[in-house]
Amino acid sequence: MANIKCIGILTSGGDAPGMNAAIRAVTRSAIYNGIEVKGVMRGYKGLVFDEIIPFKTNSVSNIIQQGGTILKTARCKEFETTEGRQTAYETLQRENIDALVVIGGDGSLTGARIFAQEYNFPIVGLPGTIDNDLQGTDLTIGYDTALNTIMQAVDKIRDTASSHERLFFIEVMGRECGILALNGAIASGAEAAIIPERSMQQDQLADLISNGFRKSKNSSLVLVTEGDITGGAMMMAERVKKEFPQYDVRVTILGHVQRGGSPTANDRILASRMGASAIDALLDGQRNVMIGIQNDVIVYVPFSKAIKKNKPIQPDLVETLKVLSI
Repeated sequence: MANIKCIGILTSGGDAPGMNAAIRAVTRSAIYNGIEVKGVMRGYKGLVFDEIIPFKTNSVSNIIQQGGTILKTARCKEFETTEGRQTAYETLQRENIDALVVIGGDGSLTGARIFAQEYNFPIVGLPGTIDNDLQGTDLTIGYDTALNTIMQAVDKIRDTASSHERLFFIEVMGRECGILALNGAIASGAEAAIIPERSMQQDQLADLISNGFRKSKNSSLVLVTEGDITGGAMMMAERVKKEFPQYDVRVTILGHVQRGGSPTANDRILASRMGASAIDALLDGQRNVMIGIQNDVIVYVPFSKAIKKNKPIQPDLVETLKVLSI
């Protein structure tokens, strides 16, 4: 069993609903196991600038239902430098922190991996990102809530779209990962999803139009993943106006609405299980691992595997959307 007397916990990168549930679970599991807990404010910035506060059981009372993160989050350019990481390590030494739990996405876990290797420091990561783009885990904390937010927004847009016989492009988050757009489209009964994984191989908009777009429908909704690969909803709308002027086109960009809100039951349970498992992992002497979930079983995923790019999209999801949108 690893000799860990005090842990630090931080949230980094983009916030995700369920991060607070994870903070609560890590804190309470640590205290249950006789480990002192310190909260690191504003992600890696808190390590570089020594913004660290002691956490007790009541520090995490009444937060499971809140979106965002009580520890705050920030990008930290300083931590990307060797000098910045040296300062962060000195902070951990001064605060007598023996291990770190890092809650965040791809960039956050990349930073954790580099730091853990440089200083041989025990770190366990929790996948906190609405994009669900980390390898080795079926789900990430925040994804289910964001997906539900998208579904509810698209349901409302459908009401107005059908009243006006319009074509709506609805932009959702995800960057290089189209799972939010794809599952959001299936859940909301949208006609199509334009996702980065397929943009590389084909012109999805041209396919959409040529396949008899809006055959029998009085309105159409298309979800588009944000970012350079797809060009986003605005670019899609511009193309339609130019190439297919007969369509009355509208754009809605959901933006940061997707990141907020009270986490769903699924996200609260996932975050709670993963948070408790992070402490188990540290007590087992694990390091440089992310807590994942596969087939509803908690697994330990090496950082190097978790942060590989391009989590694959299941082909059956693409086929399902195609079949159901005729």
